[in-house]
This record gives sequence, structure tokens and C-alpha cells, in this order.
Amino acid sequence: MRVTWLKAPSNRESASMDGKIDLITLIALVVALVVILKLRSVLGRRTEDDDARLERYKAEKRKAAANGNGQDKVVTLPQRETSGGVTPSIGGIAVAEAQARIRSMAGKNADVERGLLDILKLDSQFDPEHFLTGAKQAYELIVTAFAEGNRKLLKDLLSREVFESFAGAIADRESRGEQVDQSFVGISKADIVDAETKEGIASVTVKFVSQLITATRDRAGSVIAGDPQAIHEVTDIWTFCRDVSSSRARSNPNWRLVATQAPG
Repeated sequence: MRVTWLKAPSNRESASMDGKIDLITLIALVVALVVILKLRSVLGRRTEDDDARLERYKAEKRKAAANGNGQDKVVTLPQRETSGGVTPSIGGIAVAEAQARIRSMAGKNADVERGLLDILKLDSQFDPEHFLTGAKQAYELIVTAFAEGNRKLLKDLLSREVFESFAGAIADRESRGEQVDQSFVGISKADIVDAETKEGIASVTVKFVSQLITATRDRAGSVIAGDPQAIHEVTDIWTFCRDVSSSRARSNPNWRLVATQAPG
């Protein structure tokens, strides 16, 4: 039986083989390093567009988290753009629509139309219908607070001069020991009868027709004026003002009662 022996490589051949393997490995490592650096230089670079996309993504995540992942119905009013051709809006309506509302509300009264449009020019957020809704609420609050003698509430809704007048009437009533029993039934009509802007101050005058049940009682509780069982109609003409001269002033949406007058 013939046995074949494998010949072990000589020291020279081993060195040569080892040297060949080391060289190939070295070349492969260099090539791999060059490829990695190349990919990193391309894929690892953040551009301005990448930053913008990242910020948009973060904003969307924050919005989703705030909205309860979209399960709650959240209505966001559109924001008015200062440039870019987007139609300005007020409370979700276009300025053009607000102008149309003003013309419709003013009817044939050109002075009221002009005055409301002048306010809209200074304050693009002005909505005459929204204002009238707020004016009705303010009217009920003020009439009720005056009957109750609630000076604190009146002070927040009235100008200084009107507040002093109302507070003086309340003090006179209290000095006589009188008390007003009043129930506010409702407002049957509220119309804007005048509007203007002067030195950055917007003024809107509203004619209210309301129904009240009111009676004044003396110290003994006897009715000395009015009727606690009857509804009577009251007509008031009130003027509200608001500063719209600057963006800072317009950030305060509150109107104050600055004048009252009896119907002519």
C-alpha cells in the first residue's frame, strides 16, 4: 500500500503565502474604508432641506400628541398669512366676506358702512357679527350688574367716566335703602346705528331693544317703581370703544362701554 506524504511548505513559501494574504487583506481594508468614508460623506451630511423636514416632522408629532393622536376633534382657526398670496381671514372668514357682511348689516346707512369698513382697515380681525354678539352679552351683563349693584363687574366693562356715573347711581340707591329686583327676559333687537375710527380708536354704537321685569323696593320691601309681574320694553343706545391703533393694542379684543344715551 502506497502512502503519499503531503509536503510541508518551506519557510520561504510560508512567508510568501503569508505576505500575499496580508497584502490582499490590507487592500480590501483600504477599499472598504474608502467606501465607508464616501458613503458617510454623502449620506451623513445634513442639508437645510433635511433640517426643515425634521422640524416639520417634530411639529407634526407635537401636534398629534396635543390632539390626543387625532381621536379628539380639535378645530383650529386658520392663521392669517402676511405674504404669499394667501387671502387674509378673520375667525375663519375672508376679509372680502367680512366686507360683504358689513354692507349687508349696514343696509342703506352709508355712514355705518363706511365706519365699519374703516375699522376693518385698521383691524383685519374685526367681524361685525361677532362684535354684535359680544355687545348683546355685554348689555345683559351690565344691565344685570347695575341692578345688583355689582361694581366689580361693571368696572371691567365700562370706561372710567361711565363707571363713575353708574357707581354714583348705585350709591344713591343704596343710601335710600332701595333695592332693585330684576329679571332679564331677552333682547328682541340690536342694530349698529353708528361706527367710526378716530385717532386709532374704533367706536361702534348699538341700539338695543330689550324686555325686562323690574321693580324697585324701599327699605320696607314695598314696590315704589316698576312692576314685579309685568314685562316692559326698554330701548338703550350704547357706544362701545376699542383701541386698534397698533398690533399691541389690537391684541386686546375687549370693548368697553363709553357712552349711553336715551333714544331721540
